[in-house]
Amino acid sequence: MKSFTRKMATWVVGLACVAGSLAAQAEGRIRIAEQFGVVYLLLNVAEDQQLIEKHAKAEGIDAKVEWIKLSGGSAVNDALLSGNIDVAGAGVGPLLTIWDRTKGRQNVKGVASLGNFPYYLVSNKPSVKTIADFGEKDRIALPAVGVSVQSRILQMASAKLWGDKDYDRLDKLSVAVPHPDATAAILKGGTEISGHFGNPPFQDQELAGNPQAHVVLDSYQVLGGPASATVLYATEKYRNDNPKTYKAFVEALNEAAEFITAHPEQAADIYVKVSGDSRIDRQLLLKIIKSPQVQFKTTPQNTSRWPSSCTGSARSRTSRRR
Repeated sequence: MKSFTRKMATWVVGLACVAGSLAAQAEGRIRIAEQFGVVYLLLNVAEDQQLIEKHAKAEGIDAKVEWIKLSGGSAVNDALLSGNIDVAGAGVGPLLTIWDRTKGRQNVKGVASLGNFPYYLVSNKPSVKTIADFGEKDRIALPAVGVSVQSRILQMASAKLWGDKDYDRLDKLSVAVPHPDATAAILKGGTEISGHFGNPPFQDQELAGNPQAHVVLDSYQVLGGPASATVLYATEKYRNDNPKTYKAFVEALNEAAEFITAHPEQAADIYVKVSGDSRIDRQLLLKIIKSPQVQFKTTPQNTSRWPSSCTGSARSRTSRRR
């Protein structure tokens, strides 16, 4: 009996060591979802310069970083909730939606901003001067209908024009299309897509490449000035279980922001390299990065407009899904 007890004790100690080893291995793993555009340049620089690995090593851990490309806030939120990613990159709209859905459970919260960027709703249809000019046959391409930051801004503009009860009036004309595909449609013309609510550099490519392309709506005008529209967020559990990795990630983002501001030329080259978009005009890219309307920083700005204008619609949609 004593021999059996000793064996059991040995097994328990051994299992505890294995569990401890697995926990130690878990710290250092980070899977990050990003989407398309210059708005994700902080992540591009962090990947290229291996900044997360650098700051993790300073914390005494070897980081295993995975970069996952998705399109649309809905896909990003689904990946976060299913445990397929650890950090989500999307608009403030998707963050509000998932924050509301996970309160008291996964408790998804913001990690950092990716900076301030103006988002333009561009149309290649000369008769469309304002959002009121879109007709039943028009289609507005954006990352995710009713969830993406572009869709939320469009709802805010609609509520201002037609009243709160008609905030989603243009949802029926909106279609979920990845930015590269939507840009191709605006540049080519002749398709049902007559509008694209995008982000840099896609909106800039449209304005430069199609003489009929013009700005119908500017996010800065809707939000009352420069604002953080694209952000990073994660579950409370991930942050609590991986404090060193989380710290390394945030420090990497801050270093990336400083690098872009100090070295815009190198940052442009990194974007081309990491995104694989070798066809983009480099001077156009540099113009975006150096624009006074664009700020690369991790501190959120002017986000107070979002709750009063969007949270209500986010909650109503959430409750219907439940």
